[in-house]
Amino acid sequence: MTDDSHHQTAQTLIEALPYMRQFAGSTFVIKYGGHAMGSPELAQDFARDVVLLKQVGINPVVVHGGGPQIKAMLDRLKIQSEFVQGLRVTDAATVEIVEMVLAGNINKRIVTAIQEAGGQAVGLSGKDSRLIEAVKLTRKVRDADSHIEEVLDLGFVGEPERVNTQLLDVLRESEIIPVIAPIGIGEDGQTYNINADTAAGAIASALNTEKLIMLTDVEGVLDGEGQLMPRFSAEEARGLMTSGIIIGGMIPKLETCLAALDSGVEAVHILDGRLPHVILLEIFTEAGVGTKIG
Repeated sequence: MTDDSHHQTAQTLIEALPYMRQFAGSTFVIKYGGHAMGSPELAQDFARDVVLLKQVGINPVVVHGGGPQIKAMLDRLKIQSEFVQGLRVTDAATVEIVEMVLAGNINKRIVTAIQEAGGQAVGLSGKDSRLIEAVKLTRKVRDADSHIEEVLDLGFVGEPERVNTQLLDVLRESEIIPVIAPIGIGEDGQTYNINADTAAGAIASALNTEKLIMLTDVEGVLDGEGQLMPRFSAEEARGLMTSGIIIGGMIPKLETCLAALDSGVEAVHILDGRLPHVILLEIFTEAGVGTKIG
């Protein structure tokens, strides 16, 4: 390493120090998914970042997705699956596969990666200790010709009704990092598949966290010309959606973020999970690299 590299490393640490002090004792909920989960190198970077957060006194709570992995398993088993308004229609056969992939293979891979990076982690699903109590999610659509509204049956797709934080409160006081699969449990014990963004937002709201961090496959929130918007308020976000500047898949993500801010989460960050160490760059540097709301 050259002298310049030594000085750059020292400067980076000095820049990070005030943020480490500021956030010591804070809880961050991190939604982990997208391209970063499919790359071994990025997965390793993510695990190291999470362990570093824990080491400097921040309490990370990881909530993960797994859409591509679920699709691959369904295709392998020749189980047909369709999407309505961005949500996977989940019948009885599909929900078993969803739980197996999310709470099994993916969850344990993330736990193992964190432990290999020097941390301690435990894998959970929303069914453990009734962490995420869910109800059946319904969606209404209006027929273009008759204008009659119909309720779509999405099967065993759920939305959080209540998040029981007792287990997470205990883990927060320990060295253990919780890694949560977005599977909910109904009043009758039924398993529900929950969108990972929605689950992360609900958990962040219940824990009243300082930050909700959403890892995506884009730089952050982009304006009408495709340029990154580094920071704006919740009120400005609503205006951007109303004016049509923000469209497509970013709208439900922003709606989740706004709901979290309304319930007491201090700030939300939407980051590009394809960028190595993106969490550290956003949280511990003055410039940041993504979009901060709040």
